[in-house]
Amino acid sequence: MQNNQLLHPAFSFMGRPCNESVAKDLAYELIKEGTGEEKAIGDFMLDWLSGSDHVELSTSGSTGKPKKIRVAKQKMAASARATGHFFELQPRQRILLCLPVAYIAGKMMLVRGMVLGLDVCYTEPTSDPLKGFDRTFDFVAMVPKQLQKSLGELHTARTVIVGGAPVPQELAAALRGEKTHVYETFGMTETLTHIAVRKLDTGGNSREAGPFKALPGVELGQDDRGCLLIKAPFLLTDELQTNDVVELLDESSFYWVGRYDHIVNSGGVKLFPETIESKIRQVLDHPFFVAGMPHQELGEQLVLVVESGQPEQEIQELLDSVTDFSRYEKPRKVFTLACFQRTQSGKIRRKAILDELLN
Repeated sequence: MQNNQLLHPAFSFMGRPCNESVAKDLAYELIKEGTGEEKAIGDFMLDWLSGSDHVELSTSGSTGKPKKIRVAKQKMAASARATGHFFELQPRQRILLCLPVAYIAGKMMLVRGMVLGLDVCYTEPTSDPLKGFDRTFDFVAMVPKQLQKSLGELHTARTVIVGGAPVPQELAAALRGEKTHVYETFGMTETLTHIAVRKLDTGGNSREAGPFKALPGVELGQDDRGCLLIKAPFLLTDELQTNDVVELLDESSFYWVGRYDHIVNSGGVKLFPETIESKIRQVLDHPFFVAGMPHQELGEQLVLVVESGQPEQEIQELLDSVTDFSRYEKPRKVFTLACFQRTQSGKIRRKAILDELLN
């Protein structure tokens, strides 16, 4: 792939116009004089502008061991263009990089800047990345925690995408009336971040917020389990079979139900933890997850695991206050742990925690 396809002539970093020569000099400066995160930015920029057609990425490890994958730069560029087309990003618009470049979401913000000719403004990844800026941004990518902490400064961004974890219902509700366009994303490392988005403008639950809608060039299908099948020009393979159970509306839109590998079969009833978790978030603000544990009569029983020092009885009382559980959705048992095991990117390692509880 030629470098003129990898570096748009309008690309700039912190307001500094960057042709290929200047971009490489900047990268060396960041590596030599910058902070740890700035060094990572410099390393990736040099990698992107090198003669290699591929870059190496790491998966998050949330559903297994992290692994290294080689990705063609042309596919990352195609993903950046699909995002740019969907959000109508124009050369020289300003975007904010506030995610770690060690992971795909941060890398892709840099790629969007370089491929689409945007002005990349950088700030150290913190919980409140918009704080202290006296400028506005056309496009920002965040995780839910950053969005929560940035509610008071959202007016400084025209469009915000949020991913890495589901957006809690109460956070979506706090967006009602905001002029900033906020979108929840659906994707993973293997899809080079998002392949679909939905706008969070109703402040309602997942149904009221509407379905996820695919980016340009993405086609959707299902296997016999009801799991999402994705076809897109920027996938690592021709098509990607996921373990995400969805309600598919058509070839370009869907409602997400949950992970097939998380389904709890309790007495023959299939329960989706993610659906139940969205209801529990209304009353519980500690990190938690719902899962299945072996049970002699039921096969599996539904349990709630909470990262908290709060007494289990108090948490049970909170569960009693949830009014929209279906007949089988209330967890039968509660476990509390002082600290959850997490991946390097901060995702909860459900299986490892369950193994710890069972042993």
